[in-house]
Amino acid sequence: MRRRLLIDQRGPLRRCAMLSDGILTDLAIDHKERPTWLGAIVLGRVIRVVAGLDAAFVEFGDSIPGFLAASDIRPGRRDARIGQLLRTGQMVVAQVKADAHDGKGAALTMDLSLPGRFLVHTPLGDGIHISKRLGKGADVQALRQRLTATLPNQGGWIVRAEALPADPALVLGEAEALLADAYTVQRAGGGTTPATLLPPPDAIRRALVELPRNGLAEILVEGPEMLAAVKAAAMALAPDLLPLIAPHKGGHPLFDQGDADSAIRAATDRRVDLGQGGSLLIDRTEALTVIDVNGGERGNPLATNLDACMEIARQLRLRNIGGIVVVDFVNMARAGDREAVIQRLSSAVADDPVATHVYGMSRLGLVEVTRARRGPPLADLLL
Repeated sequence: MRRRLLIDQRGPLRRCAMLSDGILTDLAIDHKERPTWLGAIVLGRVIRVVAGLDAAFVEFGDSIPGFLAASDIRPGRRDARIGQLLRTGQMVVAQVKADAHDGKGAALTMDLSLPGRFLVHTPLGDGIHISKRLGKGADVQALRQRLTATLPNQGGWIVRAEALPADPALVLGEAEALLADAYTVQRAGGGTTPATLLPPPDAIRRALVELPRNGLAEILVEGPEMLAAVKAAAMALAPDLLPLIAPHKGGHPLFDQGDADSAIRAATDRRVDLGQGGSLLIDRTEALTVIDVNGGERGNPLATNLDACMEIARQLRLRNIGGIVVVDFVNMARAGDREAVIQRLSSAVADDPVATHVYGMSRLGLVEVTRARRGPPLADLLL
């Protein structure tokens, strides 16, 4: 698979689009007028403790106070109630794990995590934990042994799949940079509230750190200012990607390549046509998102549903759909066919950088999917 990353600035939007064999598969977009708090580490002040919700509301700089559940407080006993853990007026260092939406404040956690390309550092954690995506082979065991011997014995470390083929020097360099960020947070934790201790990662950082990198052939950037920003970010986060970065040349806008502009606009349409016939209808409600798989004139329900699985996974990522998703597949009579569809959908979402879980299929063809909320949906950014 050949991947290309396109980066530009169009009005208030900073856009990073990944094309895989010419097809738009991933997006990272910032809206200048509607900035995200996602991933920011903040110093906040508890303004209200609500025993009935077992949670507290925290003023941290957003227009709406953040929501901090007792289960997201560390250090602290997992069985302790909110009144035993926090008091009104107390200062807390927390991280935004979900932006405010639908009139509800941002979700906060005190279990901080600092993500990189190869590692995630958890200042309040301990030990080395290997991503499940890496499996349990001999090469993974060798990676664990090498990192156990070289990683600083400070906090916890989650080893991402990208670390397996990476240069050990790059992995160690990233660990030192993440520790420096953790020290910045620790040093600033006694200041005045509210304050942002570490800003949220912007679209460029998210693209360089989170988007898939296997098969990445080039990073094309439109405009000299954006080119300088991308090179500076790569120097700090991914110096091995610097040779892939190049300015866009030509008379047409960069996002005309692969028809990326049209693909982004299409990712807000209700209807998505499937390559082998059939279609998806995607409806977003306040409580959940419903995806209806239509077979059209195709007479094979299993083939239609299997074809739909890859497109569903792609649409979840492009549209940044979070929360509960219900998929209504075309009805199938055989239990084996239903299991095959569940396996295909589970495999299709396995590479999603956002935690996504697929649950079993009912006899009516309904499948429940949950996907962590990570920033606003694409449609909201493009308004």
